[in-house]
Amino acid sequence: MTPSPSGREKWRILIVDDEAAQRESMAAWLREDGYTVDTAESGERGLVLARTNPYVICFVDLRMPHGMDGIETLHELRKIDAATAVIVITAYATVDTAIRAIREGAQEYIVKPCNPHELSLHVERLIRVHELQVENQILRERLQHQFRFHDIVSRSPRMHSIFELIRNVASLRSTVLVQGESGTGKEMIARALHAAGDRHDRPFVAVPCAALAESLLESELFGHEKGSFTGANERRKGKFELAHGGTLLLDEIGDISPRLQAELLRVLQERTFFRVGGSEEVKVDVRVVAATHRDLKAAVKAGTFREDLFYRLDVIHIELPPLRERMEDLPALVRHFIVRSAAEQGRSAPDVDEPALKRLMAHTWPGNVRELENAIERAMATTSGPTIGADAFQFLDPPRTAPADIPDDQPLREIERRAIEATLRRTAGNVKAAAASLQIDRSTLYDKMERYGLSRPSEGG
Repeated sequence: MTPSPSGREKWRILIVDDEAAQRESMAAWLREDGYTVDTAESGERGLVLARTNPYVICFVDLRMPHGMDGIETLHELRKIDAATAVIVITAYATVDTAIRAIREGAQEYIVKPCNPHELSLHVERLIRVHELQVENQILRERLQHQFRFHDIVSRSPRMHSIFELIRNVASLRSTVLVQGESGTGKEMIARALHAAGDRHDRPFVAVPCAALAESLLESELFGHEKGSFTGANERRKGKFELAHGGTLLLDEIGDISPRLQAELLRVLQERTFFRVGGSEEVKVDVRVVAATHRDLKAAVKAGTFREDLFYRLDVIHIELPPLRERMEDLPALVRHFIVRSAAEQGRSAPDVDEPALKRLMAHTWPGNVRELENAIERAMATTSGPTIGADAFQFLDPPRTAPADIPDDQPLREIERRAIEATLRRTAGNVKAAAASLQIDRSTLYDKMERYGLSRPSEGG
């Protein structure tokens, strides 16, 4: 992705050097390459130019005896525009000067006298990095508006029903119970509830109930007084107090002990509690969201979860579907995680080829969205090219084929028609996702749809 000569004039470069011969020879070479180049004889003059011109790259001499030196100039240039790449020029090429320049924020350093061809390569590489960063930002912004609710990516009708419910109840104080398998995004739903309501500018506090022993969880939730137990050297506020005015997420609520269930019920009823070892009643205004992968109704029947607490928590109920039941979301989620990972790595976002997408669509995803996110992160770490192939996902369990429930006396044509119809319904009309699930090309699927009289869906084709 080398900048084309015809388009190089849009990239503006600044050269700051107190030696006229050095800066003019560099400028002449880069202008010959097609770039727009300005020069400055001092750091002070360079800053004046940088405040009025958007430079993609600034070359700065490290030692300028009169006025600002190169490191000072570098600092000020980065304050003006942090996206500007700064290359330090030095006649004193030592490891120390190189390390210092990089530590202070320079992208590169070059040694006088400058090799013209090396100079061109430095510029081309840094502009390529800049273009990739811009491309990734554009892709992130597109995803921000397409199939996105706060930080949740989905095109599933079931998920969009949940989004609509969140919009309707976000500003209520009513307790919300979010149930779903591990990895379905329960905390993200809680954060969306918080962000969409009138408490969005107040604290959001999450407590991992399953990760803490009973005694620690009690102190974590309600705080403690000084001297209430060994090691309690000072009063400490609990998560309920820290979340005052905002939202408290009680993650994996189904794992708390019967004693804490009773204490939690009292807090939800009275909106007051006592710190561990304390006698002063603390009053709080907190919107509680409880999340669990357990079936709390079954736990109530089994006697392991209080029925009165369950109904106090289950005022508004959100049931998150597992990823295998909303596979129409998989292509968008894959792209979302690739773009995010690429931005973190400072590289262009690669594509996923059809065999790789088929491999992902065939997986059952027992770990749900979290497992998919980890799979994409692993594939990105092992793939450096412009395309991610199926080999990058060899670590996934091989797809298991369940015995088909085939009705008696059905011709093959009817079985195939029903299979296509069911897959299109399951993928909400996403032909690309349906084709990947059926492990056929999109063009083949369109042909079969036409042959069986199945109308083309209005979306996802």
